[in-house]
Amino acid sequence: MDVGDVEVYRIDAVRRDKKEKRRYHLHAGSEEPFLSVHEDILIRYRLMKDGEVTRDMARHIQDEDHRYRAYVLAVAYLGAKPRTSKQIHQYLTRKELEDSHIDYAIERLESEKLVDDEQYARQFAEGRLRTGHKGRLMIRQELQQRGVSKQAASEALSALDRDSELAFATALAQKKAKSLTGEPAKRRSKLMGFLLRRGFPGDIVREAMRSVDLSSGDGWEEEDDGVLLDN
Repeated sequence: MDVGDVEVYRIDAVRRDKKEKRRYHLHAGSEEPFLSVHEDILIRYRLMKDGEVTRDMARHIQDEDHRYRAYVLAVAYLGAKPRTSKQIHQYLTRKELEDSHIDYAIERLESEKLVDDEQYARQFAEGRLRTGHKGRLMIRQELQQRGVSKQAASEALSALDRDSELAFATALAQKKAKSLTGEPAKRRSKLMGFLLRRGFPGDIVREAMRSVDLSSGDGWEEEDDGVLLDN
């Protein structure tokens, strides 16, 4: 709501919003409220009946309420699962909030350690490897899509245990191999492509392939496929 040109507002009514139970409308001799604020802002500035608010103060409170609304929406959005600062910015933008209010909300969340892109990157990378069965190359791409910086993504990926990544790649290769058909060489090519598309590095793919039996006398030829796996 836009604060008008009145120099001083005398509050003659404070009414709770019918839909948003923690939002209140302040009236000053009119059915149209001159200010609408969250309950926390109402308490902070002691906005009670018969109180007075100058025009400048009303504008300050209004701006404070907009920033606080951005913060509250972001906290609720975080309630479902961890988010990056970029994801929160995108969410609040969809709510048609001003950039300055969005920036305030994100800065506050970061200062309160509710948003931490580096920690998010580490947890996401570990979870994606463990439950998503994806290699570090695909995980890097997904982190960057979520707005994690290249440095934070690199640090998170470097913290991944190589033996664990190899174990997941091997298990995935053995499972996938059971559903492949065709000549051994063709099955090997399909399996190799599958693992590479899942984002596993070439050296991991190479070792995982060694554990898979695609036999009919046509064994795994590292020297033939090594060039393709050099990534």
